[in-house]
Amino acid sequence: MMLRRLGIGLAAAMVVGLPVARADPGDGIALNGTFTAFSDGQWARTQDTYHDERSVTQTWTITSTCTTFQDCTGRVTSDQGWSADLVYMSGRWGVSRTVDNWEPCADGTVHPGKQTFTFWKGYPDPGLTGWDITLGPSGACGKNRSLNIQMPFKLTPVG
Repeated sequence: MMLRRLGIGLAAAMVVGLPVARADPGDGIALNGTFTAFSDGQWARTQDTYHDERSVTQTWTITSTCTTFQDCTGRVTSDQGWSADLVYMSGRWGVSRTVDNWEPCADGTVHPGKQTFTFWKGYPDPGLTGWDITLGPSGACGKNRSLNIQMPFKLTPVG
């Protein structure tokens, strides 16, 4: 954006009467289509320790709209039977959902996990890269520390 190159903020540009560039909804930020979503369990980490987890490959159908580069929302539908809202903030896309019965305990109880996918444009390839992080509740299974599993994530357009 020209104003950024000149070091002029939006409010200052409006005050001095400069033309203000606005993001076009078709500026390439919106995500739409079918994607392969891959969470790489070979590089999973828990509390900064690497260990193997099961890698997961899903097919996502994504629909999103952007009214500006700061106002993008949408929906992800997975072939694994779940769907969740999609939001774009600070150059990154995010999807959050609850995974029922995620953390089993020795006493037979199970607790949900909050799974968050965060991804951004990967260079030089056409896909998006980021993280798949699932966090269990603090105090689950009688432990004061939450179970946190983080895996590298890749989203690649199909076709």
